[in-house]
Amino acid sequence: MTQRTRRSLALLTSGVLALPLLAGCGAGEDDGGPAAAGPDIALTARDQVADGGVLRWAVDSVPETLNSFQADADATTSRITGAVLPQLFTLDAKGRPVANPDYLEKAEVVAREPKQVVLYKLNQKAVWSDGREIGAPDFVAQWRALNGKDSAYWTARNAGYERIEKIERGKNDLEVKVTFLRPYADWRSLFTPLYPKQVMGTPEAFNEGARGALKATAGPFNLGAVDKKTGTAALTRNPRWWGRPAKLDTLVLTAVPRAGRPAALAEGKVDLAEIDRAGADRIALAHRDAGHVDGSHGPGASLTPAQATLSWALAHGADETKAREEQENRQKNAEAAKKYADEQGALRGFEVRRSLEPSYTQLAMNGASGPLSDERVRRAIARALDRKELAEIVLKPLGLPAKPVGSHLALAGQQAYADNSDALGGQDTHAAQALLADAGWRKGGKLTEPAAKAGPEGEGATDDSKTPKGAKPGPGDGTGDDGLYIVGQDDGRNGAARKDRPDRQSRAQGRAPLVAGPRAFPEGPAAFAGEPALGAPGERPAAALAPASLAAQQEEALRAQAGAVEDGKRAAAAAQEKAEAEGDGEDAKEPARATPAPAPAKQTTPRTSGAMLAKDGKQLTLRFVLPAGPGSEALRAVGERISRTLEKIGISTQTTKVPDESFFKDHIASGQYDLALYSWPTTAFPATDARPIFAKPEPAADGSLLVEQNYTRVGTDHIDQLFDQAAGELDEAKARELMRKADARIWAAAGSIPLYQRPELVAAKAGLANAGAFGLGAPRFQDIGWKKPTAAKDAKKNEKN
Repeated sequence: MTQRTRRSLALLTSGVLALPLLAGCGAGEDDGGPAAAGPDIALTARDQVADGGVLRWAVDSVPETLNSFQADADATTSRITGAVLPQLFTLDAKGRPVANPDYLEKAEVVAREPKQVVLYKLNQKAVWSDGREIGAPDFVAQWRALNGKDSAYWTARNAGYERIEKIERGKNDLEVKVTFLRPYADWRSLFTPLYPKQVMGTPEAFNEGARGALKATAGPFNLGAVDKKTGTAALTRNPRWWGRPAKLDTLVLTAVPRAGRPAALAEGKVDLAEIDRAGADRIALAHRDAGHVDGSHGPGASLTPAQATLSWALAHGADETKAREEQENRQKNAEAAKKYADEQGALRGFEVRRSLEPSYTQLAMNGASGPLSDERVRRAIARALDRKELAEIVLKPLGLPAKPVGSHLALAGQQAYADNSDALGGQDTHAAQALLADAGWRKGGKLTEPAAKAGPEGEGATDDSKTPKGAKPGPGDGTGDDGLYIVGQDDGRNGAARKDRPDRQSRAQGRAPLVAGPRAFPEGPAAFAGEPALGAPGERPAAALAPASLAAQQEEALRAQAGAVEDGKRAAAAAQEKAEAEGDGEDAKEPARATPAPAPAKQTTPRTSGAMLAKDGKQLTLRFVLPAGPGSEALRAVGERISRTLEKIGISTQTTKVPDESFFKDHIASGQYDLALYSWPTTAFPATDARPIFAKPEPAADGSLLVEQNYTRVGTDHIDQLFDQAAGELDEAKARELMRKADARIWAAAGSIPLYQRPELVAAKAGLANAGAFGLGAPRFQDIGWKKPTAAKDAKKNEKN
């Protein structure tokens, strides 16, 4: 993972109160428009927040390293460094970089010719926790570690730092002059976070010295113990902090899996946690039911009266073994129901704070090979989609704005944002069909190979979400019921939809058995009873099913053949009887032999794609890969809607649901997909951070393709040039215009289609102030705390009124 990615991912878990904007230090307010959703953090004035207290904040994991510039840094690394290290620029509520007055009096470009020079004037009170002033030596050490010239430093990136020519002390120790070799528009992205020279000064200190501890800090909090056994990292108030003191005594980051967060909240293990929709629903139900569970949700809610009666009968039946087993099951169910009810009662003390993350979900199309290597096919798919409808599937039930994202490089509110989707065009089914026709795809085309294959070798015709026989499902495994869904499979002859009877078994291509599990077809989902696969023992069932009409013809031919044989047998018997009646013992004539039944005529009707599209003997079928794990239900719902939409224009999809842990590594990054849904973060510095996502892939010496982070494998030289020009343009308005031109080109290339901004749902304990769903902003850690009792009472009163 590059630092570009890490900086972006860090923003997914951050955000907060806007900082004051210093003249000349921030960017203009005239671009980007309003944010789609502002922060929801229970904004409270500091004088209404109590001094002291502990906040337990759920994170995904305890970090492997505290060095943000190493490859295994994660979101928790960024959470910690945001609280304990200098952040020269932070993000306001609209995701725009502003100078942080706790560290900077001023930061500005003071020269453009002959070279760009940036002057940093540091806050004279800013010191490290060891008492040393923050100054030029720290800037120099970080530059030398990250500029890429010394391979002994195990860095994940050098973006921006490689453009620096030199760093000097200014008029005094509080001034730092940075001179650039080449102009760099995103200079504000540098030196955040800023590490002490003790960490950056040598390769040994950089590589190993900051993995589990920091030799010095300079934030509102100090770093306490990082304990991987308990899964916690403790931050304590910094007594040397020169700014407004932190309200909290201690901030404890606690690793809690997403699925276990509702229980952790109820048990008092955490006070603040990002949750999924299921967790948000539980909190909503807890408030609705006033903590009293009526059995309509939770354990046992799906138990029917008949099942309950059967359970009681077994528990009290004559079979002692079965009775004992059922009694144990009933006891476990009763305990689970009680635990759930207790948790629901505790969850009444929490509220859900909602916003939109600084990231968007996209439909990615792999343009490396196959049908999607033709940009007309990619554009057709994009034009077929109703992006607003897809956004509403996810965001409308959550009460969040469901406006489609109009840019690949920024979100509404950020300075670079502009809706450039017109470069591709809006939803238009007729235009989509015309593009496909222009690309040579026709309905009713003759097929010369199995229709069920997708991709170069049909790799998509598997169900990776199923648990292997005899193995227990893992935490990221699918349920086993997801199966492989084939949408848009026709009968291959007349265009009529396949209508197999559940009790009729057939074979296609001489080897394809019926496949167990649900299949989605044009006429709707239909379950087929399975049988062991033909061929080698243990072989997976093939994805194809014999068309019903062809199976019917085969059955009819077999019946005709059987009838002919029976007729022959009857004729032979009659002849034998006649001969015996007329003959005289041994001289009797032999009975006339029946004429053998003619072999059934071979099928000569050619297979066609029917209502689906085909070209050069191949049906247009795309592999659609989705994650199968919990928490991805909304993503799968969007995927199913997309599949049905594509079916209407003649495109068949094979949807494979794979374990979460293999989704990205084994499918997206490796290119084993045609269509996929995943998300990208956006940052305040798209010229730097977004370039590797959309850079044109280049061939490597060994013949492979260097894609950086461009997993759609779609890019152009022109897009790369626009990124490079924007990165070197110091006129902010011109740089934004170049970014918008690049975005328009990305839309036109149609490698990825932004759909919706990701929802951010955070469970917060009542009374917690200045924390929650931060949206596009960044946390101001020193302002987070617990409301004073009087403030909390007033807030409750206002809610009632």
